Amino acid sequence: MQTPSPAPAAHRLDKWLWAVRIFRTRSLASDACRAGSVTVNDLPAKPARDVRAGEVVAVRFGLMVRTLRVVAVPRSRVGAKGVAEFCTDLTPPEEWEKARERSVQQTLLREKGTGRPTKRDRRLLDRLFD
Repeated sequence: MQTPSPAPAAHRLDKWLWAVRIFRTRSLASDACRAGSVTVNDLPAKPARDVRAGEVVAVRFGLMVRTLRVVAVPRSRVGAKGVAEFCTDLTPPEEWEKARERSVQQTLLREKGTGRPTKRDRRLLDRLFD
């Protein structure tokens, strides 16, 4: 019978981002690192960079920048309830407000040539602003 191995002291950055549910797949995390959307301690990071406890990871999602402090490195992907054990969210409230504003703007955006809003569209817009 084998004893469970302890959690590693360091992990690949793309694997950590996937394990703490920042990205849906590890390949999306790798692509974001290669595109320059991920920084560790204010330095651009490659997917294979080791991430350790205490480091600050910033991930850019469109206009929003999500900032996380690494608390620990999980052995594998964790459930949504267990994410708080492995990272602390340092994202300022202004960033979350940017994301909320963007979703409202996308709701209000109508494709060119679709004409005037229908009665149903107007009611949905009224409900959104009430």
